[in-house]
Amino acid sequence: MQTCWIVYNGSLTSEKFIDQALLLKEAAERQGIHATVLKNYEVLMDVQLGLQNKPDFVVFLDKDILLGKFLKNQGIPVFNDPDVIETCDNKARQYMILAQNNIPMPRTIIAPKVYAKFTIQHSGYYENVLDTLGLPMIMKEAHGSFGMKVYLIETEEQFYEKVEQLNGIEYIFQEFIASSQGRDIRVNVVGGQVIACMYRHSETDFRANITNGGTASVITLTDRQKEVALDAARVLGAEFAGVDLLFGENEEPLVCEVNGAAHIRNLYNVTGINVGDAMISYILSKVGAVTI
Repeated sequence: MQTCWIVYNGSLTSEKFIDQALLLKEAAERQGIHATVLKNYEVLMDVQLGLQNKPDFVVFLDKDILLGKFLKNQGIPVFNDPDVIETCDNKARQYMILAQNNIPMPRTIIAPKVYAKFTIQHSGYYENVLDTLGLPMIMKEAHGSFGMKVYLIETEEQFYEKVEQLNGIEYIFQEFIASSQGRDIRVNVVGGQVIACMYRHSETDFRANITNGGTASVITLTDRQKEVALDAARVLGAEFAGVDLLFGENEEPLVCEVNGAAHIRNLYNVTGINVGDAMISYILSKVGAVTI
């Protein structure tokens, strides 16, 4: 019998993280795989001794990039590849790749590195950003999930206060897509195919994330929405991806961001599709299934 590890971050105590892992465990066991759910700290990264007992593959639901690379260096197939998770986890890096590959997305400016306790105010840089993007605009920290660390900036006072708060942190400035305020689409992609998707909507927040109070419903993608989501996952090398699409001018899809370790419970609740089944099937197509 083939074995796999399903790894999640043990320091995060919210039930949704273990729930995500259990959805994958159930999917693996339905396909005859012996699955073990592990917290990231339950794998000892002894870089000299390595691992004595190895699974056939790892489903990596964490952003502990060093652990992902440690497992990969042990010769274990890791999904997603930790390099992909690292890229997706840094919004500045992923936007550079998306733009380089002409993926439609909001106008984006990556903030320069400014060390904490220092400033570049009065240099003219921030005035240039304001002139380029105008207000309102979005500011996003490079690392953040569930719509957190994303800020709607509506006044110059908010803008200058926030840039000072973010000194020492990687972040981006981004065009605010008013036509998509409080609404987006989450598309889950596995192995170059759309497996499930949902429309998310909020009446109380500019973000549509369910975590922030949004609601979700089933949606049928247009051909263009499907094309953009698949292209975004492909250029980032993401075999598994949660692609968030905004509604641009004339409803033209724009990539908001691509998640390399996307949660699948809300999608399951809305659509009845456990994306984990497709994930395990895809992994077996890559590593080979053992016939008992």
